[in-house]
Amino acid sequence: MLADILITILLIASTFYMTIVLLRFLLQLARADFYNPISQFVVKATNPPLRPLRRFIPGWGGVDGASLVLAVIIQGITFFLILVALNGGIPAVNPITLLVWAVLNVLDLIVKIYFWSVIAVVVVSWIAPGSGHPAIQLVAQITEPVMRPVRNIMPSMGGLDLSPIIVFLILNVISVVIEHMKMAAGLGSIGLGM
Repeated sequence: MLADILITILLIASTFYMTIVLLRFLLQLARADFYNPISQFVVKATNPPLRPLRRFIPGWGGVDGASLVLAVIIQGITFFLILVALNGGIPAVNPITLLVWAVLNVLDLIVKIYFWSVIAVVVVSWIAPGSGHPAIQLVAQITEPVMRPVRNIMPSMGGLDLSPIIVFLILNVISVVIEHMKMAAGLGSIGLGM
């Protein structure tokens, strides 16, 4: 029972921080407004571990590789600690397997962030169109690189934007592929429904 409680706390804490780290990656990828108060929080929360990593992993072409590497490291450590808690000691697991599990889980989390961000943009467009709230602006900026290519392909439907439906379809297909890759990599065998 104690191991289950510790695993739950570890999963919640690590997923929360990984989400913040990946938000930093996505904000830089989308070239979002870094003067936004939420962006400032994300930068301040992620700077301490990212500064040393940036010495070894520089950014290239607007892509912050250090943030992705940090997320994979956090996820890898989380999986290792979960395996220690489940096995009652240091597990006999291949580090490459841990790396593959971590990469797949980070990719899955990125897809989930986009999925929920698109839902937020759609709901806000109905409830408070043109809102100037910093969170709404940031979510719209994050989703724009995903939505724009679909909007460019789809014709205008008399003011009705159907691009979120196509984006949901694409994100769900990607999510199914990642889930199958996770099962193929043995991630389901440790008993975590992630």
